[in-house]
Amino acid sequence: MAKPKFKITNWSTYNKALKQRRSLTIWLDESAIAAWTEKQRLNGVGRPLQYSNITITTVLMMKRVIGL
Repeated sequence: MAKPKFKITNWSTYNKALKQRRSLTIWLDESAIAAWTEKQRLNGVGRPLQYSNITITTVLMMKRVIGL
């Protein structure tokens, strides 16, 4: 049985919908944003900034949910 074919009549709306598919909105709590990285150092030398555990956990959870 063949898959039914739909004729697209409004291409501008169809293209906008395709672009919208890749859109992802994430809401973060203010405390999570504050804990995202270490506090900025003034002199800018030394080891790189470290990410907090909540940052790493959040990114890994997003990776799992999105399927990357």
